[in-house]
Amino acid sequence: MTISRRHLFALAAGAALPLAAPTVLRAQSREFRLGVITPPNHPWNNAALKVGETLKAETSGRLSLTVFHAGQLGNEGAMMQQLQSGALDMAFIQAAELGSRVPAIAAINAPYVVRSTEAVAKLVRHPVALSLFDYLPKETGTIGLGWGITSIRAVFSAKDISSVADLKGMKLRINPTPAFRDFYQILGAAPTPIPTPQVFDAMANGQVDGLEADLDFSWNQRFDRVSKTILRMNAVHMPMVALVSGRVWTTLPAADRELISKVTRAALDAEIDEIVANQPGLLENFSKQPVKIVVSDVKDADPVIAEYDKIWLPKAPVLAELRKVGATL
Repeated sequence: MTISRRHLFALAAGAALPLAAPTVLRAQSREFRLGVITPPNHPWNNAALKVGETLKAETSGRLSLTVFHAGQLGNEGAMMQQLQSGALDMAFIQAAELGSRVPAIAAINAPYVVRSTEAVAKLVRHPVALSLFDYLPKETGTIGLGWGITSIRAVFSAKDISSVADLKGMKLRINPTPAFRDFYQILGAAPTPIPTPQVFDAMANGQVDGLEADLDFSWNQRFDRVSKTILRMNAVHMPMVALVSGRVWTTLPAADRELISKVTRAALDAEIDEIVANQPGLLENFSKQPVKIVVSDVKDADPVIAEYDKIWLPKAPVLAELRKVGATL
C-alpha cells in the first residue's frame, strides 16, 4: 500500500507551514541526518540504515543519510524541536511522543484497538492509520512517511499475578504517554516513572512491582530474570512514525520527495514483516525460562474499553474508526 500524494506533498505549496517553497528546486547533493532513540541493531535502526543505503544506491551517491542512534541527538522531545526548526532532517519518533502533542495520533495507542502483533502490522498499513499523518504538518511541522512497529506489549511482574485484575495497586513502570497512563490508571495500577536504563534494577530491588514493554525490548533486557509472571494482555502497542522536517521537505525537488517516501516505506515494510516473523521465536524463548506466562481473558477488555473511550473519544474521535478497523483485522 502506498501513501497518497495528499499525504506526501501536503507541504509542497507551503500551505501547511508558515514557510513558502523556493521558486526553483534543483536536484542537488544532500546528506540527510536521521535521529532514533533505539540502539544499534534494533529493527528501527536497521530500517534507517536501509533507507540510507538505498538512497545512496539509487542516486549514485547524490543523496546520503547518516543515522544517529541511541538518542545521540537527544530524547524524542529534543529531536522533535530539531525537526521543527529544520536543524534535523529526519527522525523515527514513537507514537507516544507524537500522541502527547496530537490526540489523534495517541488514538492508535488506545487499548484493545488490535490484539496481536499480526494485527498491529495490518493496522499501520491501513488507510485510516495512514490518514493520521494528515494532522502532523499543522500540529508538529513534520511530514509522516510511514509507520514502524514493535511487538505487542506485555506486563512483566515481579509479583505472582494471574489476571488483569491483579494489576490493581501495583507500581508499574510504563511509557508516560497519556494514552498508556489513562489505560493503566483505569486498571488501578500506579504508573511510576523510572528511566529505562534503571528499570531492571528497580524491579530487582522492589522500587517498582513491574513494567510494561514490548516483547522484543524485554527479551533484549531480560526482564524475565526479575519477573515471576509475564502477563500477555494483548492490549496495547507502540508504533513509531518516520518523520521528515517540514522545513526540509519544502526545499526538496518533487522527484526527491517521491524517492525518499518510496524508499522509507519499503524499509519500514520490511521492518514490520521482521517483527511479525520474530515474535514466535521470542515467545518460545520466554517459555523456556522459569517465569509464568499468563494470557489475559478477552472478557477483561470490554469494561476497560467503555471507561477508556469516555475519556478519549471526545479528544480523538478517530478512535471510533480505528476500533472498527481493528475489529476486522
